[in-house]
Amino acid sequence: MSRSSDRTARNRLGVVPDSGSWCAIGRIPQPPADVHQAAGAGPLRPAFLRPLGILGAVLVAPLMPIAMLFSLLASGEEALKRLLSTKEERDRGRADDLATGRRDKAIVEQGLDDTFDGDWDKAAGQFLLRWYGHSSHHQRFVMLAEGRIVFAAPPKRVSVRREDRMRVVAEIPAGTAVIEDPLPEYDNRKLRVHFTDGSWLMLTTEEQRSELHMYLMRRTRAEGPHASDV
Repeated sequence: MSRSSDRTARNRLGVVPDSGSWCAIGRIPQPPADVHQAAGAGPLRPAFLRPLGILGAVLVAPLMPIAMLFSLLASGEEALKRLLSTKEERDRGRADDLATGRRDKAIVEQGLDDTFDGDWDKAAGQFLLRWYGHSSHHQRFVMLAEGRIVFAAPPKRVSVRREDRMRVVAEIPAGTAVIEDPLPEYDNRKLRVHFTDGSWLMLTTEEQRSELHMYLMRRTRAEGPHASDV
């Protein structure tokens, strides 16, 4: 976790985190009307960008061709490096490509590209129904702290200074759920919030093998091969 995120959590939110990372969820499926109504009929999508955010996107748009050019140059440089690489380096590259393919296949086979387990009456579904009611921002800073899972975000969607504006928007008490890395053998961006009733929801971290992934890995090594409690 970056120093600025840790400082914000401690000073502004009053949370002493063991670890934390910015995360998002997938598209929330449309729930049955009666279930949605019973949960308060909250929003199921993040808010649109505000006018200033849209203005920023418009101002950045002319720079996109330059960014694409740099991306093409980087791809060409990578191809040239592979062409000039040693046999050992080419073997490592092929091994990495195979590992990426196996990871992507495992994500599909295990249903890790789904947003949640599909049961709206269980804990994960009920929590998901209120996700954007807590905050209309499209991301959450997810922290493990003092035996609970803490979700922080700006109250409304913003395009800049998200950490300066975030506050605690939801918590999952200790003993109610765990966060686990469903693919610990691969570098990945998936994390699963697994509730005690068997339901679950998926988080996608902003970074590949995030701080939360690394924390869970250290916990597993220290405590043995089981899901890391929080």
